[in-house]
Amino acid sequence: MKILRPAALIAFLLMISCKHDTKDSQTDENKTASIQTDEDFRPAFHFSPKENWMNDPNGMFYLNGTYHLFFQYYPEDNKWGPMHWGHATSKDMITWKEQDIALFPDEKGYIFSGSAVVDHNNTSGFGDGTTPPVVAMFTYHDAKAAEEGRIDYQSQAIAYSLDEGKTWTKYKENPVIKNPELQDFRDPKMNWDEANNQWLMALSAKDRAYFYTSENLKDWKKVSEFGENYAAQDGVWECPDFFPMKVENSEETKWVLIQSTNPGGYNGGSATQYFVGNWDGKNFTPEADLHGKNIDHPYWLDFGKDNYAGVTWSNIPKEDGRTLFMGWMSNWLYAQEVPTETWRSAMTIARKLTLKKEDDKYIITSTPVKELEKYIGETITKWKVTDEDHAIIDTNELDLTKAQVSFLIPKITKDVHLSLSNDSGDHFKFGFKKAENEFYIDRSESGITDFGKEFASTISTGRRISTSDSLQVNMILDNMSIEVFYDDGETVMTEIFFPKQPYTSLKINEGVPVIDIEANEFNFN
Repeated sequence: MKILRPAALIAFLLMISCKHDTKDSQTDENKTASIQTDEDFRPAFHFSPKENWMNDPNGMFYLNGTYHLFFQYYPEDNKWGPMHWGHATSKDMITWKEQDIALFPDEKGYIFSGSAVVDHNNTSGFGDGTTPPVVAMFTYHDAKAAEEGRIDYQSQAIAYSLDEGKTWTKYKENPVIKNPELQDFRDPKMNWDEANNQWLMALSAKDRAYFYTSENLKDWKKVSEFGENYAAQDGVWECPDFFPMKVENSEETKWVLIQSTNPGGYNGGSATQYFVGNWDGKNFTPEADLHGKNIDHPYWLDFGKDNYAGVTWSNIPKEDGRTLFMGWMSNWLYAQEVPTETWRSAMTIARKLTLKKEDDKYIITSTPVKELEKYIGETITKWKVTDEDHAIIDTNELDLTKAQVSFLIPKITKDVHLSLSNDSGDHFKFGFKKAENEFYIDRSESGITDFGKEFASTISTGRRISTSDSLQVNMILDNMSIEVFYDDGETVMTEIFFPKQPYTSLKINEGVPVIDIEANEFNFN
C-alpha cells in the first residue's frame, strides 16, 4: 500500500479542484490551486534520482563509450540517511539512465563519497587477465561509533568491478586507510599521476587536504598536506579533487586542487573553491606561495549557492583531452526542505573546465559540454532588443523551462538587471552591479520560497574577473534551475528556484544595449 505524504496529498486535492475551473471564472484561488509541484520541477536534462534523496556525485569514470555517475543516495526517504552509492550511466553526459544501486552500507558503516579509476595495468591485482578492473575508494562512516562519541568513525575502503561498474566486490582487507584520530576524514579522490608513475589520492581532513600515494591502490602512504590557514576556514573541507591541467594556448602544465567547504561558502552554506599550483610528486605548492605570499585564494568554481561537491571524470581519453566536471545542484542550508516531496535534488550540467592565465593569474573557466548542442531544437535569433517591454525573450516565443539563452552587452554603462517572470507574478532577478563589479542573484520573489529561511533571505553575489567593457552572457534553464556563464565562463552562478508557474519571459532594464541574441529550446524526444 502506498501512503500519500502530506504534501503529495495536498497536491492531489489541488489537482482535483482544478478540474472544476472555467476560463470565465478563473480566480486567484484557482491560480493557487495549480501551483507547480514535484514532477513539474523535475529537470528535463539534469540528472535527478527517480525517487528519494541524492547528494554528492561520486566515482565518476568513463569507459568504452559510457560515462558513469555514482552518487550519494538514500533509497528509503527524501532526506539524508544511511548512505549508498546510486548509479547512472550516459553516452553523452546529458541524458541519463539510472541503474541499480552499486554499493550498500554494511557492518563497517555507511558508504560516503569517493572516486573510481580504471586500473588498465592491473596494478591492484584485482583483474582477471582480460578485463581491466575499475577500482573505487569510498569512506566508511561508522554511525554507531559516532553515536558512542568516538572521533575515529571514518576510514577509507575500496571495492572493485570486473564488469564496468555494474557489480562490485568490497576488498576483504578494508579499510585500506585507518582513521588517524580525526572527526572529519573523508571523500578520497584518486587519479593516476603519470609524471611520477604513481597513484595519487587527495583526502579531506577537517580544515585541509591530505595527499597519499600508492603503487597498487591498496597500500597508501601519506606524503603531505595542504590548507592550514588557507582560504575559507569557516567550515569543514570536503570532496577534494586534484589533477593536472594544461594552461590554454601554452605548453605549461599546472596542478589544480578543487576543494569544497561546508559551511563557509562565498554566499553562505556550501560551495567550492579552487587552487592552482605545482606538484612535485609529494607536495602541492599553490601559486600564492610561488610568489612569496601566503594569501587566501580569491577564486570559487561557482559563485552561486547551488553547486557543491563537484568532481571530475577519470579515464577521459587523451584524444578527447577535456577536463569534465559535474556538481551537486543544491546547498546544505536548505537541501532537505526544498518543495519536491518524492525526489530530492539534481546535478549540474556537465561542464568543461579550462585553465587560463590572465595578468599572471591562473583562472579556471567552465562552460557547458558541447554534447548539449545536439539537443538544440527551435532557435530564435535577434540582432538586438527592440521590444518596448525590454524583453529578450517574450511570452510564448520559446519554452524557457528547457532552454539556452545567450547575448552580448557591447558596453556596460550602467547596472544590468535581468528578470525571469511568469503570469503568477514571480520574478527571478539577476544581473551585474557596475560600481561594485559584482554579479548578483535575488530569488526573494522567485516563487515558492518559504520552505527554508536560508533559501531567499540573502542576495547572492559573485566577483567579476574580466575587465572588459562588454559582457557576454550565456544561461542554461531547466525547470528548476539556472546556470549563468558570464564572460565565457570566467564567472559562473548556479541557483535553483521553484516558481508557482513556469517562467515565460526574460527581460532587461531600460537603457542597456543587448545584441547578438540567440535562444535555443532543447528537444529531448
